[in-house]
Amino acid sequence: MTIARIIATFGGCGLAPKAPGTVGSLAALIAGLPLLKKPKVLLLSAVAATGVGLWASHKAGDGEDHSWIVIDEVAGMWISLLACAAVDKKKSAGWLWPLVAFGLFRLFDIKKPGPVGYMDRRHDAVGIMGDDVVAGIMAALCIKVLRAAAGFFKKA
Repeated sequence: MTIARIIATFGGCGLAPKAPGTVGSLAALIAGLPLLKKPKVLLLSAVAATGVGLWASHKAGDGEDHSWIVIDEVAGMWISLLACAAVDKKKSAGWLWPLVAFGLFRLFDIKKPGPVGYMDRRHDAVGIMGDDVVAGIMAALCIKVLRAAAGFFKKA
């Protein structure tokens, strides 16, 4: 196995026999949970996963979005988790928002609405990584709105 393929499969998560994208997203969720108290590190990790993912998906996948390429799910999941970071670094972010992030990210990644679908139709490394980055951004925006609404209703 090459370095590019190890990265593209996120250490082999993409080789799961069923639902490799979900397995990769779940692995990213678990790896990202400790970083919720360190949003700058989580952001840098998402940027790094995107950058190295562009290289690895191009090198290992020849521009095709094979089901075993899950580094894109890792980058997108970590982007969605950015919206879950604890506001007060002394407090835990809890499990609710990260689980919502996981659900929303998978929904957008599977259904491919609007710009996610546009990126998915590209058949190159930018398209492979781009659809999940956009899905992660959309999930993060939804979480921000939901957290604001939850805060508003707590005060009411």
